[in-house]
Amino acid sequence: MMRLYDHLRSGNGYKVRLLLTQLGIPFERVELDLERGETRTPEFLAKNPNGRIPVLEVSAGRFLAESDAILWYLAEGTPFLADDRWERAEVLQWMFFEQYSHEPNIATSRHWIHTGRAAKHPELMAMNHEAGLAALGVMERHLAGRAWFVGERYTIADVALYAYTHVAPEGRFDLAPYPAVRAWLARVAGEPRHIPITRE
Repeated sequence: MMRLYDHLRSGNGYKVRLLLTQLGIPFERVELDLERGETRTPEFLAKNPNGRIPVLEVSAGRFLAESDAILWYLAEGTPFLADDRWERAEVLQWMFFEQYSHEPNIATSRHWIHTGRAAKHPELMAMNHEAGLAALGVMERHLAGRAWFVGERYTIADVALYAYTHVAPEGRFDLAPYPAVRAWLARVAGEPRHIPITRE
């Protein structure tokens, strides 16, 4: 059985939990306390030298890090990733966007609020907020008139972007001005075997 080293509040971990569940792949989840440095121990660093979760233990001694790499690995040969070369490149395009323009701003704001650091970094919070709104604007424009990010179906591009977008209000991002994004969030939540981020 696969083992997922995870932190329940992490959107990056949630992406993997969501896809594993939607694919019907059984897995064991190992919760790590990030605040107590449990990803910085020698034991964990042997699994991922970068000291971050999620890490998927695919088989004994075989570990894969980076949430979007894990999504790609799991999605190969499934309906979550097309065979078409162009659509696969588009999926990667949106996954790179998620990690470069979306997650660093929306996820960081949420994390700082959860950990009480927001008040100590008002100038950085303002910068993150501005950049996060810009990312939401890109998503809104792309989703206007289409149901999914790539092609005509739900893919790992949607999984990757859903994880932190659906909890963006926890980072003080108001989603009211983004009707296409909100409609898309509802579609993702309506997909079979959907699970909430806080599920144990």
